[in-house]
Amino acid sequence: MTEAVRALVGGNRDFRRLLASGLISQTGDWAIGTGLAFHVYQLTGSTLSTAIMLLVSRLPDVVLGPVAGVLADRWDRRRLLVVTDLLLALGLLPLLLVREPAQVWIVYAVALWTGVLSTVLFPAQKALVPQLVTESQLVRANALHGQSGQVARLLGAMAGGVAVGAGGLAAVVWIDVASFLVSALLLASLRTPARQVPVAAAPRRWFAGLGGAGLLVAYMMITGLGEGIFATLAAPFVADVLGGRGEAYGLFLSVQAVGGIAGGLAVAAYPGNVSPRALLGWGTVVFGLVDLALFVYPLALPALWPALVLIAVAGVPAAASMAGFTTVAQTVTADDRRGAVFGVLGSAHAATALLGMVVAGVLGDRVGVVPTLCLHAAGLVTAGLLVLARTRR
Repeated sequence: MTEAVRALVGGNRDFRRLLASGLISQTGDWAIGTGLAFHVYQLTGSTLSTAIMLLVSRLPDVVLGPVAGVLADRWDRRRLLVVTDLLLALGLLPLLLVREPAQVWIVYAVALWTGVLSTVLFPAQKALVPQLVTESQLVRANALHGQSGQVARLLGAMAGGVAVGAGGLAAVVWIDVASFLVSALLLASLRTPARQVPVAAAPRRWFAGLGGAGLLVAYMMITGLGEGIFATLAAPFVADVLGGRGEAYGLFLSVQAVGGIAGGLAVAAYPGNVSPRALLGWGTVVFGLVDLALFVYPLALPALWPALVLIAVAGVPAAASMAGFTTVAQTVTADDRRGAVFGVLGSAHAATALLGMVVAGVLGDRVGVVPTLCLHAAGLVTAGLLVLARTRR
């Protein structure tokens, strides 16, 4: 661990607690996400039921992102996060009543409730980080904050699978409830600097505060489309192109998370200072090129192991680009508009991700899995070059 990382994590009690709260709550999220999807399919025997659950949990990101961003600017962010965690814990309890297929509507209602509240978390968390660290520490702080989500992905997915197998749905519900309660306690203890909370703005005025974030909106729309394509076609890629089975798909996704962790730690440990825009632009370009190699190599070598190597390697520039993206978004706007910016960015990304799923469903059958995935890689390269071109002006 470099001196800079040691100073950031070891010397900043409040940032350390924010990291811990995010890791714990996201681990619970991955646990219940994994366990609930498995349980719903077992309960109903229908892939449509699982798809509906995922859809209603994602729709609030599209519709309510800007509203959630305004809340993060108008209210105290620490208190907003604490209240949201407590409401999330409370909202999971109805799942304990689910016993038969006719009660699957309870799952949909809870998925919608958690989707709405989770939409509030994203802009508030991202806007809170600059209140806890200095501007010179932002890149490192964002890299660490981002890779904690990848650690949670590994731990939570494994815990959810084990818990639902051993104790059923109730086990994963209590894991997630406990994670939100612990997260709320950690957040409640944060000592955030006092900030001037603005009075209610005139309609649409908050949107005008996006200012220099217009490029980031375009970036999120391009990459969101590709993410939707990848999320839809990753399983067919492993099964049909690489000839892998279910365990190969699980390993494929796990290795991706490991690469993300390595990338986040590498950015945080880098001894010098790097421009966030350069990190965003070049990280995205390299990410796209590695992904392109990942998608086309099976045409010459239809084996699984190169895919595992390449997707792990792709995780490094992906984590770097996300650290750069978050830092740029935090610094192009004033504190009283920061939540609104992240709300709009999250909404733009979610909307185009849903569109990407539709595109993948149509083109995957008509032009093939590999050509459609190459659109995702091309989009990453294009988005990265767009950032670099604007940076040189």
